[in-house]
Amino acid sequence: MAGTPGPIRRAWYQWKMQRFPWRKKWLVGFDLQGNTFWEFKEALHALRNRRIAKYSRSTHLGDVQISPSWMQWLRHTRFEPPTVDEQHQDLIRQARIKQLAAQADARWAEKPSALDAPDKQQPMQMLQSKDPDSGVTQMNDATPRKRMRKEPKDSPWKQAAQSQEWQPQGWSPAPAKRRS
Repeated sequence: MAGTPGPIRRAWYQWKMQRFPWRKKWLVGFDLQGNTFWEFKEALHALRNRRIAKYSRSTHLGDVQISPSWMQWLRHTRFEPPTVDEQHQDLIRQARIKQLAAQADARWAEKPSALDAPDKQQPMQMLQSKDPDSGVTQMNDATPRKRMRKEPKDSPWKQAAQSQEWQPQGWSPAPAKRRS
């Protein structure tokens, strides 16, 4: 950030801000990064002045950052150029927003997320079973097993087997009724 210019540069800026009739372009203002903003009369449109920005020589063109208030002025959406005090207030506002965003991120990080894996604690081993009869039984155990139910003598499946000789009949539709 370049900050406010020195006394010689301020005097030069004041001289360039004077709108003399013989001047082709005049200085409108500067930002905190050292960029200057100029206005000049356009040849095609006499009613509207053209606005441009000249960047500081020490800044690479890819690194140029123009504040939104100056961008609004350049695009004619803002009539008056922003003042230096207004630019300082904007920097304070941005720092405050960053601080509040960091606090909000910290609060968000404190809350447990439903997507996080549960704690990696091992479940406690069960010392005794509540029902000693339940559990795994051995294959060579001599306890009697329940037998499967036998199929009843009059099974419905046997009745279905009797109709295997059945064949469908041809279909003859009834004549259609007249609609009146």
